[in-house]
Amino acid sequence: MKRIVIFASGSGSNAENIWHYFNGENVEVTGILTNNKNAKVLERANRLQIESAVFNRIDFLSEEFLNQHILKDIDLIVLAGFLWKVPEYLIAAFPNKIINIHPALLPKYGGKGMYGMNVHKAVVENKETKTGITIHYVNENYDEGAIIFKATTLVLKNDTPQDVVAKIHELEFKHFPKIIKKVLFDNE
Repeated sequence: MKRIVIFASGSGSNAENIWHYFNGENVEVTGILTNNKNAKVLERANRLQIESAVFNRIDFLSEEFLNQHILKDIDLIVLAGFLWKVPEYLIAAFPNKIINIHPALLPKYGGKGMYGMNVHKAVVENKETKTGITIHYVNENYDEGAIIFKATTLVLKNDTPQDVVAKIHELEFKHFPKIIKKVLFDNE
C-alpha cells in the first residue's frame, strides 16, 4: 500500500479528486495538511474522513515538523494548490518525493506570486493562445523542479480568466491523479 499526504491552501478540489481516484486502489491518502485554518480543504478532509492538520509558518520552517505522525511512513507528498515555498529540510527528507501541480506551462507564469487567478489573468492579458498545467518535482525554488508532465489547452480570443480556470481544472482533474500513480509505481 502506497501512502500519500496532500498539502493544500484552498478549496481542496484537487485533493478530493485525488482521494476519489485512489479510493479502493493500492494508494491511501493518509493526511491533508494546510497552512490556512479557513481552507475549504479541511471540510473536504472531514467529510472524506482523512486526517488533517493546520500548521503555521513557524512550525513549517522547523525541522520538528517532520516528527508529525501524519508525515511518517509516506511515499509521496503532493502539493495541490499549496502556496508556500517548501523548506529545504523537507525537500532533503523526501528527495524526489514531493510533487506540485502548477496552473500554467512552466517556465512561463511561474515563480513567487504566480498562483491561481494571478496566473490566469496574466495568460489572458498577454493574449496567450494556449495554456495548461505542469506537474513537477519540488526543489528549493518556486516552480523550478524537474518537469514530470505537461498538458495544454487552447485559450480562445474571448476567453476570460474564469474560462481559463475551468479549462485548467479539467486538465488537473484528468491528469494529476494519473501522474501521481505513475510517480508512485514507475520507480519500483
